[in-house]
Amino acid sequence: MRGSSTIAALRSPRQFRTEIFAGLVTALALIPETISFSLIAGVGPAVGLFTSFIFAMTIAVVGGRPAMVSAAAGSVALVVAPVVRDHGVDYLIATVILAGLLQMVMAWLGVAKLMRFVPHSVMTGFVNALAILIFTAQLPHLIGVPWLVYPMVAAGLIMMVLLPKLTTTIPAPLIATAILTVVAVVFGFGVPRVGDEGTVSSAMPTLGIPGVPFTLETLRIIFPYAIAVALVGLLESLITAQLVDDLTDTTSDPKRESWGQGVGNIVTGFFGGMGGCAMIGQTIMNVKTGGRTRISTFVAGAALLCMVAFGSDVLAAIPMAALVAVMIMVAFATMDWSSISPKTLRRMPLGESLVMASTVVVTVVTHNLAYGVIVGVIGAMTIFVKRAAGRASVEGVDHHDDETASGPVRTYRITGNLFFASSHGLTDQFDYTGDPDQVIIDFSGSHIWDATTVATLDGIRDRYHVLGKSVTFRGLNEASEALHSRLSDPTPTAPQTLG
Repeated sequence: MRGSSTIAALRSPRQFRTEIFAGLVTALALIPETISFSLIAGVGPAVGLFTSFIFAMTIAVVGGRPAMVSAAAGSVALVVAPVVRDHGVDYLIATVILAGLLQMVMAWLGVAKLMRFVPHSVMTGFVNALAILIFTAQLPHLIGVPWLVYPMVAAGLIMMVLLPKLTTTIPAPLIATAILTVVAVVFGFGVPRVGDEGTVSSAMPTLGIPGVPFTLETLRIIFPYAIAVALVGLLESLITAQLVDDLTDTTSDPKRESWGQGVGNIVTGFFGGMGGCAMIGQTIMNVKTGGRTRISTFVAGAALLCMVAFGSDVLAAIPMAALVAVMIMVAFATMDWSSISPKTLRRMPLGESLVMASTVVVTVVTHNLAYGVIVGVIGAMTIFVKRAAGRASVEGVDHHDDETASGPVRTYRITGNLFFASSHGLTDQFDYTGDPDQVIIDFSGSHIWDATTVATLDGIRDRYHVLGKSVTFRGLNEASEALHSRLSDPTPTAPQTLG
């Protein structure tokens, strides 16, 4: 069905022109951020640029979400930066290739479906931490620099705030970058340029194998970063895919998208790239400019390729102040400001706010988005388990006669979800010695979830049997009955003999 939308766009001159235009605009928007993300990762600008056009063109063919743009991304750059700093570019390339393989394995295993278990508070913390890390990564470019850098950064920020009120046809970051570049070149400002951070070459990347030893030691070094790249890349890509689904009122295939992200990282890795994932800002720009198919994504990559091949000298002349301004705006736009407003914090349950805060703190301290997400998910699970466990209760009914039994009967009604966290406290809720010889436990308002609960119920039954009393379990739903029958010990403890 998605392929048919691409074919339909090819057959419609009007839609085809729209796709081409959307791709060209997106390519222009990729330039400043891609260069900035390269510097965050600790590699030259050329690495991020050719990573972006290779990734975009590859994902347009193998990806799952039409119109979504994937390229060298800030989240991945933050994860791989320590690899480049501590071990060099070859280890970065090996990390990216392994991350791609892991993403393909995750796609095959259906791990993408598990992303729906990532709570909203963790996603919010992920986004906010990403914004903070992007901003702090700009600080080295603002310390110990010529004074002209500061007014240029301020001018860039002002332009990016005001220009969208006049036109959104051309991305404001691109206009601001172009104006600041022209001003810096014409007036000969002595400010740091992109070319000072690394070579911006028009030479195309070549296929190769990373120059690392194929040993367990190498795997030990790169595996933690590779799994982080794989998880962070999939998380951001699937969040972006869901956003496009909502904007276009269509559906995407998480498994295919995960597979495509893996292929994209493997291909860019073998070409010496830094890896990437979906880019939320560029994707929204592509969709709002009219992009609906893979054509716009492919055109964005191809156009960026042409710009790198024929405009490397211009790219090298861009002042770093312009890119710093762009990244500050990216950080500002990425931050979910509503999540930290006093109104929201007052309304939000304390546990949700703590999960978000822990995700942010762990991510910022470790500079690893994957660690933050893992801690956030564990925290959210712990809070949920605590809440669910607190809802299980036991209510004892006064002694009464039951028409199905001879003599007095005591009935207990158990309500709530019974699992490892809630079932341990059940044992102390019964009056074993004071109850009559016949006890009924009513489960019509509860559900048994695990073996721990079954073992606990067996223990309750055995304590009554030791005293020569009988216990009847009543009201189990079909699933609970099946689980209890399968796991319960059929031989209760024998009654004690009184001598």
